[in-house]
Amino acid sequence: MLFRWPKVDCRRPNVGVVFMAVALLWCSAWAGAQPAAPPNIVLINMDDLGYGDTSAYGATTIKTPQIDRIAREGLRFTNGYATSATCTPSRFSMLTGKYAWRQEGTGVLPGNAALIIDPARTTLPALLRSAGYHTGVVGKWHLGLGGAGGPDWNQRISPGPNEIGFAYSFIMAATGDRVPTVYVEDGRVVGLDPKDPIRVDYEKPIGDWPTGKANPELLTTQRPSHGHDQTIVNGVSRIGYMTGGKAALWRDQDMADTFTRKAVSYIEQHQREPFFLYFATHDPHVPRVPHERFVGKSGMGPRGDAILQSDWSIGQLLDTLDRLKLAGNTLVIFTSDNGPVVDDGYVDQAVEKLGTHKPWGPLRGGKYSRFEAGTRVPFVVRWPARVRPGVSDALVSQVDLLASMAALVGKAVPSGEAPDSVNQLKALLGEDPKGRDHIVEHAGRFALRDGRWKYIEPSEGPRRNEQTNTELANDPAPQLYDLDADIGETKNLAAQQPERVKAMAARLVAIRQGRAGSPGAPKL
Repeated sequence: MLFRWPKVDCRRPNVGVVFMAVALLWCSAWAGAQPAAPPNIVLINMDDLGYGDTSAYGATTIKTPQIDRIAREGLRFTNGYATSATCTPSRFSMLTGKYAWRQEGTGVLPGNAALIIDPARTTLPALLRSAGYHTGVVGKWHLGLGGAGGPDWNQRISPGPNEIGFAYSFIMAATGDRVPTVYVEDGRVVGLDPKDPIRVDYEKPIGDWPTGKANPELLTTQRPSHGHDQTIVNGVSRIGYMTGGKAALWRDQDMADTFTRKAVSYIEQHQREPFFLYFATHDPHVPRVPHERFVGKSGMGPRGDAILQSDWSIGQLLDTLDRLKLAGNTLVIFTSDNGPVVDDGYVDQAVEKLGTHKPWGPLRGGKYSRFEAGTRVPFVVRWPARVRPGVSDALVSQVDLLASMAALVGKAVPSGEAPDSVNQLKALLGEDPKGRDHIVEHAGRFALRDGRWKYIEPSEGPRRNEQTNTELANDPAPQLYDLDADIGETKNLAAQQPERVKAMAARLVAIRQGRAGSPGAPKL
């Protein structure tokens, strides 16, 4: 158990009887004291935020004072990683401690997909709940809902977040650009009129609601640049078809306010008990439709405005912790589910107004890519009572949060669970400057980071995603980069170091196969 009261010297002082009696009473009180309260935990997971998208990580065009505050008062990691370059698999790995590619069906999910996390598995919220924490999730989910065949939106939806460890949930089912465009609270669609049932289909049109393809004149908020031309809700055409549930539909402009209000309320309601809040923002994922008060504030169009909006949301959480005098003993973890993308399906001037801003920072690639910008993301830990502010080059991964939080609260991870999660608590607390020795990066195919070296396995396919203008790292030849000397992955050293390539390729195979005793292979 990590938490200990300070040592107290209870040796009898050489003073009068009265003072000695007082001292003995004081010592007795300390001797009977319980361990100090465990920290509250707030895990903030942004959506498509790049390594270079905040001023804490070097951005100069955009200012993010609240995120910067976490970095200034906490430990900012230069080598923090998501496990995958897209959202569903990244989130799956973070909550289960298992690389998503070990399980079929963990790619980017449609909005009507079934839950992909087995409720019988140990998850991060379930483990913390077993340690006495109240657990809540607010924001983006995108891990499926309901049993085989997906959810019935008109009944209580189960299984879902509440069945895999969250005592409270207020979520959007998938993404802002996917139907159904409704909130779900503790398994029920918020504000649903039973006389207007929701129907959803991702294969064919359903009902008579207009679509972006057939009715472009109704696209009053944003128009698609590619795809995203199906059912129109709130002047935005989405992926997928839906009808019904008119009273429950969200207004995109109010989403950040809604999630923030729910998160603040959750903290207020559970301030007198240890709590774990997973706050998953929807920004800056498309469609980027910030509240009117943020429009035009960044000078970078809706994407920049959406980042400012999220910064405000995060500030509201920090202010709440301060107001309730919880900040000192609250562990705040700030990160992103994957790297950045600029044009991801809507005409929102993200490309035209980017200017000198580089969402990927000094890295190459972005969302969907095996280059570093696909999975190396902002990663900051703040815990004023324990973590000394600074910068760490330790290699850390979101997949390790389960094992690390288990160590934090003194719980053992059950055998066979969280097979890829490694206890990196010392690195997260700034007590270990090295962290992991390797991590697997995934975007359809694989890459392996081993210390300073990065190996990208050969693969066929286009070099670039032409729709998003993202380099994908596909190459029929192996790639090897020295990240310490070449963070931008500009010099492929595979031809000069064939033995290293061979060794790293073999290690990657061993990790993927999970062979016991293999270097770096998890114990399955």
